[in-house]
Amino acid sequence: MSQQATLVFTPGEPAGIGPDLAVLLAQQPLDCKLAVVADPELLQNRAQQLNIKLTLTDWEQQTHTQGRLAVVPIRLDAAAVCGNLNAANAGYVLKTLERASDGCMGEEFNALVTGPVQKSLINDAGIAFTGHTEFLAERTQTPQVVMMLTAGDFRVALVTTHIAVSDISRHITAKRLEAVIRVLHADLRQKFGIAQPRILVCGLNPHAGEGGHLGHEEIDTIIPVLESLRSEGLNLIGPLPADTAFTPKQLAHVDTVLAMYHDQGLPVLKHAGFGRAVNITLGLPFIRTSVDHGTALDLAGSGSIDPGSLKAAIDTALQMVKTSTT
Repeated sequence: MSQQATLVFTPGEPAGIGPDLAVLLAQQPLDCKLAVVADPELLQNRAQQLNIKLTLTDWEQQTHTQGRLAVVPIRLDAAAVCGNLNAANAGYVLKTLERASDGCMGEEFNALVTGPVQKSLINDAGIAFTGHTEFLAERTQTPQVVMMLTAGDFRVALVTTHIAVSDISRHITAKRLEAVIRVLHADLRQKFGIAQPRILVCGLNPHAGEGGHLGHEEIDTIIPVLESLRSEGLNLIGPLPADTAFTPKQLAHVDTVLAMYHDQGLPVLKHAGFGRAVNITLGLPFIRTSVDHGTALDLAGSGSIDPGSLKAAIDTALQMVKTSTT
């Protein structure tokens, strides 16, 4: 890149560790411009609680400087207390996401990095919310996004995300599966620089259906979609049983694994790389990465958190911006 990338960070739930992460981020050397969308008073109060000196400045597209945070101010609706959720601040959390995503859409920012939100709190406030992935898809009117987590070169993408296990099968349609694979293939090429992505696809059922004896989703939906896309030149392996897809032998020859549902793929990735994993939303008109953990309410303000996942999310966003613009 000829110019520095510009990142925007949303700390997320104000009673959780998101503000702590923002304060710690200020202490890191970063080769980029950085804006934090948050309540300045919240950040200053959390810095004082952590006994960390912090200088806040207005966002003016300046290069990040250690010890300083450039802030796009969004005011809390109620005072934030570490560890104590307050539904009055649900709207604040969404306002920060709206401002940051709109800034990405308007090319003010090159990439969005998000901190953890408390989904239950937002729903308790009467606002239907299933997660960042779905919120950003709706905000940008993107018909198909794909949730992918990475830990180094280990990547796991999902066909379905935050839905009940009892609903998974009916959501795995030929149309959805084809759309997910096309987005995954395109973004692996454009945003990760992989010329010919090799995608290993899991089956839905145990033993990938055992030839129809343990379910028909593979025969009726998954296999026909894979065969059709292979005829176009996509490099697709499977469907393979999930209990053998994640063996070192299989992973050595693929660029990503496509799991059918959330808890089929993510427990494996998080076991392999928790604390350094990154959540990525593919298919959006901008780059979005996130930490791989929750709000950790019990650790907010304690000074005992590990910012490793945030650092990985920042590094991944910067690399994706670089790859996408070269």
